[in-house]
Amino acid sequence: MTVLLSLDSSTETMALALTSPAGRWLFEAEGGPQASARLVPEALALLARAGLSLGAVDAIGFGCGPGAFTGLRAACAVTQGLAFGAAKPVLSIDSLMLVAEAARQQADTAGEPLYGSIWVAMDARMGEIYAAQYAWELGVWTVVSAPALYTPAALCNAWGLLPPTAVTGSALTVFAEQLAIGDAPACRVWPQSQSQSQGRAAALAVLAQQAWDAGAQMDAAEAMPIYIRDKVAQTTAERLAARAG
Repeated sequence: MTVLLSLDSSTETMALALTSPAGRWLFEAEGGPQASARLVPEALALLARAGLSLGAVDAIGFGCGPGAFTGLRAACAVTQGLAFGAAKPVLSIDSLMLVAEAARQQADTAGEPLYGSIWVAMDARMGEIYAAQYAWELGVWTVVSAPALYTPAALCNAWGLLPPTAVTGSALTVFAEQLAIGDAPACRVWPQSQSQSQGRAAALAVLAQQAWDAGAQMDAAEAMPIYIRDKVAQTTAERLAARAG
């Protein structure tokens, strides 16, 4: 088994995972603006707990997005810095797939295994949603519908063509009325309080190993966040119009 160090700060939860033949070490804490200052010391602390040096790591993974822009940049920059310094390859990990994997692990724990596909819908702010569809088959995640940016209406239209059987993510809470997922009684749902934060580090460990097994290593210079949305902030006029509405 390889030694993999991974970190993610694409949501308000900062998550780190370290796996080695000797075991697995996980860390989760509040992220946001604090992530950029805490990622390096927490990563080094995780290595120290495992009795390992950075040189013993085979690859460094990071949540590449989509997600919070500041968090994505912080995770990418820290990963590149560590990887360049230790001459290690990088693993780029889909941040929405992390949410799907966390939900899958919770389903297993509850004795209700997840089979087939699941949609992830995360609040993207500015009245929009990051969403993607994944399938869990033969112990591996595959992408069915790649991460994209939707309005609530557009996502409902996408689901109208083929109603989801399972959905998870923070958008289910933020856009509960617009998405009206409760109208699909056969759909399994994981609320934000579970799917977005709990078990994120454990999910990170699983997806880092999946990326390594798939041979997805890349040079640190090639590591890039996936933003999807080009526009990251509203103008003053747009904010005032939104409040008036």
